[in-house]
Amino acid sequence: MEKNIEVQLGDFRTVSWFDRNEIICQRDQCVILEVDRGAEFGRVVSDVQKGCKSKKENPAGKILRVATASDLKQIEENRMKAKEAIGICLRKLNERKLDMQIVKAEYSFDGSKIIFFFTAEGRIDFRNLVKDLARVFRVRIELKQIGVRDKAKIVGGYGVCGRELCCSSYMKNFHPLSIKMSKEQGLPLNPSKISGVCGRIKCCMAYEFAVYKEYSKSLPKMGDQINTPDGKGTVVDVNILKRTVNIDLGEGRVTKVFFARNNEN
Repeated sequence: MEKNIEVQLGDFRTVSWFDRNEIICQRDQCVILEVDRGAEFGRVVSDVQKGCKSKKENPAGKILRVATASDLKQIEENRMKAKEAIGICLRKLNERKLDMQIVKAEYSFDGSKIIFFFTAEGRIDFRNLVKDLARVFRVRIELKQIGVRDKAKIVGGYGVCGRELCCSSYMKNFHPLSIKMSKEQGLPLNPSKISGVCGRIKCCMAYEFAVYKEYSKSLPKMGDQINTPDGKGTVVDVNILKRTVNIDLGEGRVTKVFFARNNEN
């Protein structure tokens, strides 16, 4: 087993590398962690049995133990307290007339800190709100502004494919996305077709991007003029995976041409 393994900190926070500390644990197990300012809980996301690449940089902390029944009970109690904390936070937020939406709240394992996750259009001065909440809860208060993709990951849901959202089911971190990925795969550039529930480009656009990019290298583009045995025509449709191209020869004539890959005979 590797010395460092990846752990999802808390329920909604980042995936970081932690020192395994010779603790035997499995993927998806809940573990108790030692961090700079107290004890936290998290979920192992590394495939420990197969091993993972060790990180040279310093780990974010170390694993103390696999969560016991008592630990799991405390975590669940903290989740219930966090739900109550949201209601109090909303009341204080309305009193301050701050334009922000509370998405979730989370207690640290030892109960020494509450993190409130929120969305807002711009930067929000919430210093007075933090003071209000600190007076109520008597613990450290952290307000964390998140984006729409992070909100979808935290709230969860199902995509148009009928499956649970990738970001809230198995993705460790978000990867960069661009409209180029849709173009390269020949998908219609319709926001309603290529956007996820968060309103951003679907994360699945990146899954096969490299394959589509490689396969399309030797294929003509839409609108190209090319010669065929039946004459010269205009490319009107390209099927990248089947490597077939429909060519309009004019006068209602359309022909289909297959393009073999460079390494194919």
